Amino acid sequence: MINLHGLTYVRLGTRDIDAAARYAADILGLQFVRRDGGWVYLRSDGRDHTLVYFEGDPDDHTVAFDVVSDEALEHAGMVLEQNGFRVHVGSRDECDQRRVRSFISFNDPSGNQIELVLGPWHSGRRYCPPRDVGVTGFSHVGLRTTDPRRDELFWTKLCNARVSDWIGPAPLLRIDEVHHRIALFPSSFAGIQHINHQVESIDDLMRAWYTLRERGIPIRFGPGRHPTSGAIFLYFEGPDGMTYEYSTGVRLIRQDEEPTYCPRQFPFDSTGFCMWGARPDIPEFQS
Repeated sequence: MINLHGLTYVRLGTRDIDAAARYAADILGLQFVRRDGGWVYLRSDGRDHTLVYFEGDPDDHTVAFDVVSDEALEHAGMVLEQNGFRVHVGSRDECDQRRVRSFISFNDPSGNQIELVLGPWHSGRRYCPPRDVGVTGFSHVGLRTTDPRRDELFWTKLCNARVSDWIGPAPLLRIDEVHHRIALFPSSFAGIQHINHQVESIDDLMRAWYTLRERGIPIRFGPGRHPTSGAIFLYFEGPDGMTYEYSTGVRLIRQDEEPTYCPRQFPFDSTGFCMWGARPDIPEFQS
């Protein structure tokens, strides 16, 4: 089994890297780290970076998870190859570009680009947002899946993810105590469906709602509260059609709960996504 330790970063292609970088700083509230060639690095916590924009195809998305040792990375590559996945081992230049010690990359069964990294850089300085948004860190991703059951088996049988709940066919998967780090939503194509950052409080989330409205940023869902994770949420539009989410109060499933925890099934309709009555303007959240 591949032991995923944590969710590390996302990398997104964009046709307008300057506009994307401005959005990430001015709207999303991430700290600019550096620009290196056609890559712009931003962060939301104490790590070197958690979001990268690069000049390229807006449909080109990558999600990275970290592993804890050379042996774990080597084992992951072996498991993937034994199960028919083509594995790329990162070159020294590719590792330096990602600010990691080493990595491998592959496509999941739906075609999502995944990187497993060892030794991602951390910053020697604390995260300092350009404005007071209350962001406490990069928390989870929604991934598109062309076959939810098949991909659920990949993440739970080949990897160490566990199902926390389902919304219709869509599994919400945890790799640590957080209710979910990965959510798989049915689609006809691959890619990142949304990117979540946690904020400190409902006050931060509601301040964001007013700020987004004042700046003309389309709100796609919320404010609302997920009946699955219990998180209060707000989804809004980002560059190149990407959906970003702020949420606060996500449920933790602690280690002592694991033996008795039973995933729940929710309907794939607005009641399964929001217990307050908000209705999503997000294709993958609509039946």
